[in-house]
Amino acid sequence: MKPKLDELHLLMQEYLQELFVLRQLSPHTLKAYQGDLGNLLIFSSEDEVELLKVSNGHIRHWAARLHSRGNSPRTIARNLSAWRGWYEWLIEKNKRSKLQVEASIDAFVYEDANFASNPVDDVKAPKRLKSLPKALSVEQALALVNQASLEASQNNDFESIRDFAIIDLLYSSGLRLSELLGIDISQSSDRQYESAGWLDWEAAEVTVLGKGGKRRTVPVGMPAMESLRAWLIRRADLIGAKEGLAMFISGKGLRLSPRTVQDRLRRLAMRAGLPTHVHPHMMRHSFASHVLQSSQDLRAVQEMLGHASISSTQIYTALDFQHLARAYDQAHPRAKAGKR
Repeated sequence: MKPKLDELHLLMQEYLQELFVLRQLSPHTLKAYQGDLGNLLIFSSEDEVELLKVSNGHIRHWAARLHSRGNSPRTIARNLSAWRGWYEWLIEKNKRSKLQVEASIDAFVYEDANFASNPVDDVKAPKRLKSLPKALSVEQALALVNQASLEASQNNDFESIRDFAIIDLLYSSGLRLSELLGIDISQSSDRQYESAGWLDWEAAEVTVLGKGGKRRTVPVGMPAMESLRAWLIRRADLIGAKEGLAMFISGKGLRLSPRTVQDRLRRLAMRAGLPTHVHPHMMRHSFASHVLQSSQDLRAVQEMLGHASISSTQIYTALDFQHLARAYDQAHPRAKAGKR
């Protein structure tokens, strides 16, 4: 049972109050800090160690205890961060108090504190295993695109044609949702407005504004260009004389919202019979994984995704290995367990 706020060490309460007033942390964050400092208090009590006499060895032992109790690396790292912040605050507070004593100003110096440096320094949580991004198989991705194409041809309505163009472009070029929704029909730049992204219809390329304000240009496949042209015609029928540069719009002629795309894609995936929840970023993961499977060109995939570091792209090599492992299990005559 973790201590309540008024059961924490008085210096912990003072620290949390300072975080609330000066740093204006949210109640949710403060609650997490309170729980983590409560763990520190519990461990010191269990081992009969005064909080102001905690050593680096104690901290390492308690971090290991958190791990043995089944806490995740992320949770352990958060606890260590809270403990480190509190001890850093104590050290600075003690320094200020000593200066006040030297200046003959009333202050309380923590004479019983035996740490000259932070006892949490150099203590790290276990490495977190990177969770692999969820990607569709090639067959699932094609089933989704084909379902969108079927509905566009059968319904021949505004939303179905638009949705087909969106899904085709997401899978064709690996765009983030924000990048996709920032695309204009063509580039526009003046004192009042500058396009975040645009399509080059002749070159079959899309230019988008990615993370960190970095622009990149990505090829668009011919099938996706055809679905985009079909959408452009239907879009013109809707807007009529109204002005508007946004490529993907709602029935009111406004730039489409992220929530609408997420909901439309989720419902389409259900109608396509996919056994998993599909979201726009999954299409980006699928694009990266499938291009890497075919080309084995990690640098090219990095550029198309707009990753600043190759390490961000390398995670897709694990997905590629999973694909190869499944193919091996299905095809190799001695891959199945129990075969001799």
